[in-house]
Amino acid sequence: MSDVSPVIVGAGPAGVRAAAILVEAGLRPVVLDEGFRAGGQIYRQPPVDDGRGYRARYGSEASRARSVHETFDGLSGAIDYRPETLVWNVSRQGGNRLDVLSAGAHYQLAFTHLLLTTGATDRVLPFSGWTKPGVYTLGAAQTALKAQGCTVGQRVVFMGSGPLLYLVAWQYLKAGAKVVAVLDTAPLSSKLHLAHLALHAPRVVALGASYGLRLLLAGVSIQYGIRPERVEGDARVEGLHYRQGSKRRSIACDALAYGFSLRPETQLADLAGCGFQFDARDRAWLPVADVSGRTDQPGIYVAGDGAGIAGADAAEIRGQLSAMALLDDIGRPVDAENKRRLLRALERIQTQRNLLERAFPFPADWFEHVEPDVTLCRCEEIRLRDAQEAITSGRASEVNRLKALTRVGMGRCQGRMCSPAATELLSAMRKNSPATVGRLRAQAPVKPIPLGFKMEREDAP
Repeated sequence: MSDVSPVIVGAGPAGVRAAAILVEAGLRPVVLDEGFRAGGQIYRQPPVDDGRGYRARYGSEASRARSVHETFDGLSGAIDYRPETLVWNVSRQGGNRLDVLSAGAHYQLAFTHLLLTTGATDRVLPFSGWTKPGVYTLGAAQTALKAQGCTVGQRVVFMGSGPLLYLVAWQYLKAGAKVVAVLDTAPLSSKLHLAHLALHAPRVVALGASYGLRLLLAGVSIQYGIRPERVEGDARVEGLHYRQGSKRRSIACDALAYGFSLRPETQLADLAGCGFQFDARDRAWLPVADVSGRTDQPGIYVAGDGAGIAGADAAEIRGQLSAMALLDDIGRPVDAENKRRLLRALERIQTQRNLLERAFPFPADWFEHVEPDVTLCRCEEIRLRDAQEAITSGRASEVNRLKALTRVGMGRCQGRMCSPAATELLSAMRKNSPATVGRLRAQAPVKPIPLGFKMEREDAP
């Protein structure tokens, strides 16, 4: 079908596998990638080769990273790959088009079918000092290591909850940085769930246990059930004060990397008109989609962590399934046995993921101990007390109303960083689930764009 113009947004594991399926079926997709090179966050490549091998850069996932990269390299000439390209809007009035920014120029790209493999980003929560120079998300710390071959500090503390916490700490230790401590906000008792997980995914548990053991053998302090109080230092991070139960502690460091699992990037799906439903496990609103990633909007598909957090292996599977759904929708043959195999594998991973989340619970009591003067929205410089006053007064019972009253989420990032925290604050103060306070509606541009860019002609794949 020569009139099929598929566009894939994202070149991580899901995007790469989706592109391979479409090419095998005789289509030529456009692949738009914010990065310099394909791989996404998990298999991120440096802008140019820096001499590090796969084992040094990706550790136990070296073979999977190599497979994804080699698969993508093998698609050269069969796809239209556009790196360093930001998709900042989806328009469906008068035709399907993406607003795209690349090399300082803006253009519109037409599509008939859109595969959104937009991935995820760190979920962060505010506390005193979280906006200071030297405080990073776990993902940012990992990006510095993988893409630039550098660390964010010489004496780094890692804090938060989720498997990424231990992975990045181990990666830094292996790279030669001084990992001062790993501060897990989850209680030690929650790790008992890993014993149940070991029955379903022994390799996953063994790998995570090896990270923790190696950190301990290297003299790294691992502590559980902590809550941060404040970052010490003025011009730079000098230390962290925190609580562990009734005890108050402090630790010297020159950088802090933290995060609380991941949250899906769903803004483009929202702008495309997709329906949403709340997912309690991810504590996030996800696009309504079937198991193959087919949304309630014809021609729009979601895959990877942008469809729900499940990890890199699931992203590869979901990418293939979404491409198969597209092919099925346009009347192209699909390998039914391969599809069944992928669905079975995905079901196993989802079972494992549900168990894993119990081992790294979200700190639901977070805002009970955060001072009112702490910044909630860094773009608009909105303090926690500003939001608390609007909620206490009864004027804000829904997150978009909170945005209208306080300007939380109206800044450059369009709420990408502060909306999860604002939602958790609102639900905590109202003593109910985040599902009851709504979701912040996406607005274009979904990411910051320069004001002075030139307009180019419309582009069609």
